[in-house]
Order: sequence, then C-alpha cells, then structure tokens
Amino acid sequence: AFYPHRFDARQWVRSIKEAGAKYICFTTRHHDGFSMWATKQSKFNIVEATPFGRDVLKELAQACKEEGIRLHLYYSHIDWMRDDYPMGRTGTNCGKTLATADWDSSYKFMNAQLTELLTEYGEVGSIWFDGWWDHEEDTVPFDWQLPGQYEMIHRLQPACLVGNNHHRVPYVGEDFQMFERDLPGENTSGYSDGQEVSALPLETCETMNRTWGYNIEDQNYKSTKTLIQLLVRAAGKNANLLMNIGPQPNGELPAVAVQRMKEMGEWMAQYGETIYGTRGGDVEPHSWGVSTRKGNRLFIHVLDCQDASLYIPLKAKVKKATQFVDGTSIAFSQDKEGVLLKFPKVPTETDYVVELLLK
Repeated sequence: AFYPHRFDARQWVRSIKEAGAKYICFTTRHHDGFSMWATKQSKFNIVEATPFGRDVLKELAQACKEEGIRLHLYYSHIDWMRDDYPMGRTGTNCGKTLATADWDSSYKFMNAQLTELLTEYGEVGSIWFDGWWDHEEDTVPFDWQLPGQYEMIHRLQPACLVGNNHHRVPYVGEDFQMFERDLPGENTSGYSDGQEVSALPLETCETMNRTWGYNIEDQNYKSTKTLIQLLVRAAGKNANLLMNIGPQPNGELPAVAVQRMKEMGEWMAQYGETIYGTRGGDVEPHSWGVSTRKGNRLFIHVLDCQDASLYIPLKAKVKKATQFVDGTSIAFSQDKEGVLLKFPKVPTETDYVVELLLK
C-alpha cells in the first residue's frame, strides 16, 4: 500500500541545500529489508512491491547531481525479512528460525546489492552501515566479514568513504567515525561507552525530534536554537552533523522539519564562514561554547554566557578581536595563560561569535 505520491526529489534536495547542508545520507534499506531502489536481488522493493513503482533513489541521485549535493547511502546489515539472515537480538519476533540461517547466502546478497548501489547510481560519497550491534551479545563472536566488503566498496568507488555505526573504535577499512546521538568524546546517549575518538573524520548523527523514522505522534522537534548550537558544538569537536528527517508516508518532508532547516540555513548564510572549512580551534570545548579555526582566524562561539566578559585559555598571541557579524572591535587583554574578552553586553544570541586574528 506504500504510495508516496507527493515525493519530489528536487524539492527534497533544494530544501536540504537551503539548510546549508553539503551532503544527504539516504536510507536505501533499513532493518526490515525493504529496498528503496529497483534492486534485482529481491522483489521486496519500492518498484516491484508497491503500486508507486518508481525508483526514488535514482530520482534523488539525479537531483543531487543537478544541485551539487553529495549523496551518501545508509545500508543496514540487519534483515528481518530474509530467512537466510542469521537471527540477531532484534529479530526474535520476525518468525525466523536458526535452521534457515545461511550467512554465506546473506553476505552474497548484500554485496550484490551494494554493487548495484555503487555502479548504477553515480558517485556515492559514503556507505553508512548500521546493525553490527545486532550480534554483539552472541556467545560466539559473529564474523561480519567486513574487510572483504570494505575492499569491494573501495574497489568499485575508491573515493567512497566507509563508516559503520557499531559504537566502537573504527575498524581497518573504515574511513570516518560516527557517533549516534552524541558529540565525539561524550556518552549521554549510552551508545558511546568506551568509544574513543579516532584521528579519522568525525560525524555526529542526531534526530530533529525524538525518532529516526516518521512518527505522526512525535512532534517534539528541537528548537532551531538547539539545532544550531548542536551544529556549532559538533564543528568545535571536528565533527560534521548528520541531522535526521523522517519523511511522511505521502513522500513529503514534514513542514516543521523544513522550517527548521530553512532557519538553520538563514543562520548558516550569515555565519557559515565560521563553520565551513574549519577545524576545532585552539580553545577546548567548554560549557560556555566552543572554538573553530581557519588559518590564523580563531572563531570563539559563545553559546551560553551569563556575563559581559569571558576568560579563555589561549597561548597564541591575539592581534585583533572583533564581532564576527559586523566587525565591531572587542576589547581584550592577554596574559601568559589566556585572553579576557570584554563584550559590549551580555551575549543573548544563539551563537555570539568573536573572531580573533592571531599573530
């Protein structure tokens, strides 16, 4: 019965681009095993198993190419539908039995699907794996045979990054490290216990409301301020932000999500220079905010400050301090341990950015 009749790939991409995003990660197949493209490996897909009958991934790939947005692809290792997938801790109510498990068959099927995705849909920025944790409680360690799969991906598209949401330190063959519902080095969600921050590129994934998929009852959307500050704190920790949207059954993006993206885009249009192309700055993240750096420009992002002055630990010599938004000079004094910034008033902005020009 799935019929997302209002799906418009160009509208999706333009709304996401308007938010200031540089790439999209699309869920090609989640744990239920339903494929959102015209796969030849199974009839359980949007083209053959629904009256909609359109390859939405192909339309999305074309729209991304036209708009200059990178396309990344989420792919779940779990499959609640196929009998050959070895039952993990999440598939106990799916009618599976151990007797039908055939990992060699399941692995071959997944690699055939990944080959389709990497050879028929243009340039892919990354494969975003999920589901490793389905077998983390097995008494005998489960061998996902990741090295062979990663090698295949890199052979088919050498520039395609590989990431895996296993909540562990990255394995050999992985090109970036992801953190679910947490900034790097934090563990408020409970998923990052023992996950040390690696030297690889980093990414935090988070929901706009509370759920990953569409839930008509979940209208608990985070405020634009909260989302912007999450983006800024991620940048201050050297991470990208992958912000989740659960599309409606009719194919449209929820109006609230689109509005949040629009408002984030308006902020990025003004402050994007302090985020794009930067790395975490010289000043470590604090409760008051973070810093980002580009060349000899250090951006101090003040997110929560109750005073009209702020002392920051900084060894580098400061040549000049200004408000980023308008270039107004900021008074400061410096000693051997840091810099005291004196603001015109107590900052109340979502992100009060001070630019320090370093000697």
